[in-house]
Amino acid sequence: MVDIHSHVLWGLDDGARTIEQSEAMLRMAAAHGTTDIVATPHADLQYTFQPELIAERRKELQERLGETIRLHTGCDFHLKLDNIQDAIANPAKYTVNGRGWLLVEFSDLMIFPNTEEIFVKLENAGMRVIVTHPERNWLLRQKPERLEAWLHQGAFLQVTGQSLLGFFGSDVRKFAEGLIEKGWVHFLASDAHDTQRRTPRLDQTWKHVSDKYGAEYAEALLKIHPQAVIDGYKIESGPLDPPEKRRKWLGIF
Repeated sequence: MVDIHSHVLWGLDDGARTIEQSEAMLRMAAAHGTTDIVATPHADLQYTFQPELIAERRKELQERLGETIRLHTGCDFHLKLDNIQDAIANPAKYTVNGRGWLLVEFSDLMIFPNTEEIFVKLENAGMRVIVTHPERNWLLRQKPERLEAWLHQGAFLQVTGQSLLGFFGSDVRKFAEGLIEKGWVHFLASDAHDTQRRTPRLDQTWKHVSDKYGAEYAEALLKIHPQAVIDGYKIESGPLDPPEKRRKWLGIF
């Protein structure tokens, strides 16, 4: 499996606190079937995004881990004016491996009315937008039509694996399941923060999706599409075929 959203780099945000915890998280991920994981520190009002430090810590961890798991870097990007301006000026800075895919997280307090225009500017600068865990955002759960509009505009959706397992409550679980059943979800990821509660394990998510929607759907959301992000490949935008069709598709062109 390939995980495009995690907070495994120590001391950069509300994720891992020490290098030992970072290493433990990564070994846990590898032990349960994850081959590649993207460290995505926050860039928001509370945490400063530090590319040089991120690169140093990724290198140090990879040396400790050897071939146990492959560690990549990206960003949990929050929409605020200086972030947006900096990303447009430096398109590779916040994207996964500097290859064009940008993970965007929304505040629970406000969704900008001009979000569509912001997405267009980011896309025109060479970035492909992935909206992270919309099922956990109260405002987006109230207005799923916004998600649909963003999908048709060219954005992609990433749901947290634990949401499907009920970790964030029944409302979040039901909304996440509904998104998958509509074919709106392109990626599943861990959004891991520790080894106790919000862990990097994705094997339970794989089993849940495989059992309920088919192994081909699990492979697309947890391996094929996330691998395309790491490699910088494009995938087809817009809603996917709903899982009940159980059709083989890759989506990569």
